[in-house]
Amino acid sequence: MTQQHPITPPPELFVKWLAEAKRLHPGESTGFIAGEVARLAYQTGADQELEACCEWLNGGSKIDYDTAKLLRAARRPKPPSLKEQALEIVRGTPVNSAGLYSYEDVEIIRRALEQLDD
Repeated sequence: MTQQHPITPPPELFVKWLAEAKRLHPGESTGFIAGEVARLAYQTGADQELEACCEWLNGGSKIDYDTAKLLRAARRPKPPSLKEQALEIVRGTPVNSAGLYSYEDVEIIRRALEQLDD
């Protein structure tokens, strides 16, 4: 008899990951889909471990709570907003010597500007 690891995902969660990977990447190879499921599983396990560590830290004083909050922020930083990304691009040096930005940079700036209407 094999023993399961304590954070082995339930079969329903595995099926959910598989469906999500197929939905986000239609037509991709089986290997690609398997890699995406592995990534989701790895991310979920890492998130569970982080939350367990933060919960353990939260067991004590206000200092412990603040430490847990800092740990979570350091280990799962929020991605920069579209505005922050656009400002970083504009404040930086253009991609080439002619002073032109890449297509990706222009798209980020365009999307940030479009949000101004919202």
